[in-house]
Amino acid sequence: MKITGYRIEQYLMRMDRAVGDANLPEGVELMPGSILYLETDQNITGISLGFGGGSVGMLFPAIEGEDPRDVVGLWIRMNDWLHKTGNRGEGNAALSAIDIALWDLKAKLADEPLWRTLGAAQGRVKAYASGLDYCLSDDELFAFYRRMAELGIDSGKLKVGLDIDADMRRLGIVRDALSIASAEPQLMIDANEYWSPKQAVRYIRRLEEKFDLLWVEEPARRWDYDGLRTVSAQVSAAVATGENVNNLSDVYPLVANRAADILNISLLHSGVTGCRQIANFASLYHLPVSMMNCQANFMASVAAALPNHTMMEVVDPGREHCLQVSSYIEDGHIVLGEAPGFGISIDEQKLRELQQQPPTGRGRFPFPRREGAGLYLVPPAAGEVPWHRGS
Repeated sequence: MKITGYRIEQYLMRMDRAVGDANLPEGVELMPGSILYLETDQNITGISLGFGGGSVGMLFPAIEGEDPRDVVGLWIRMNDWLHKTGNRGEGNAALSAIDIALWDLKAKLADEPLWRTLGAAQGRVKAYASGLDYCLSDDELFAFYRRMAELGIDSGKLKVGLDIDADMRRLGIVRDALSIASAEPQLMIDANEYWSPKQAVRYIRRLEEKFDLLWVEEPARRWDYDGLRTVSAQVSAAVATGENVNNLSDVYPLVANRAADILNISLLHSGVTGCRQIANFASLYHLPVSMMNCQANFMASVAAALPNHTMMEVVDPGREHCLQVSSYIEDGHIVLGEAPGFGISIDEQKLRELQQQPPTGRGRFPFPRREGAGLYLVPPAAGEVPWHRGS
């Protein structure tokens, strides 16, 4: 069996609701999508969802004509090709996309779901709700987390950072919304690297006067292991970080310097193969990992097979326009089906419609870093977010 070719389809989608954080509080409604199809001489195709289209052509010669079942060996070869680029940027995104498609192919060839190919005991992953909710009104905030609670999800993460009084009020809304799933919902916050370490300590301590926080995510820059360690040592909550780094070499200083209590992981970290390396490395230090959100929750297939995985982020803003998915949420878990591979297929007709008639709306990708980040707070202006006191 041989890899014979590939194609990339890109499109734009309008989500069911806007998403935003401290760096772009007004949020976006539009999101780009990309699908990599990896083709074989047996007419079985592996797919990958993400943003790795730009450099796939540069890496494809490393795998062309090879047996797609040799996934780890092909990952090593691609990783070696990227040696001079430092395994970052578009090159790493391409490696990730190809590796994801290869694992999808490997499971499809075995005619089994990927979670089983990877050795998971069961196709279930505990979920937590994450609204990417800075742009939601208080009523919309409650409605999202209550809908998640009705699915049995008892943990939630709020976007924070620009207005501590509003953060305090809205964290209470999240707790109330989740209370039907648990008398003591687990609460988390995410500042998306907007604070300096000392700002983070000051604001988190204020929140902890009223709330028991499970973790605080990206309270300082992703690479600032000194600052992250300072935050971890001076607040009660665990510090979570890592979703925006490239690979194991970026994670190593965070772990070696005890800067992270929980690692946020993603298949964008050099694919399924690289993500598993990071999780296994973390397990040596008894560190838990948590999978970040994604379209159709497809990364849950990998999370299910990680021995130190805690729970996976579920955003559910409506990003499955041209995807047919076998998974669903029940009793607070992402339940994975028996469909081969990642359990995702593409509705080609809907994909063509999205490409031919791109949606309109508020969009800006990627999110920029907001003015004042790491220096001083720039609160939302009147009308920038629906919950602002003056709006």
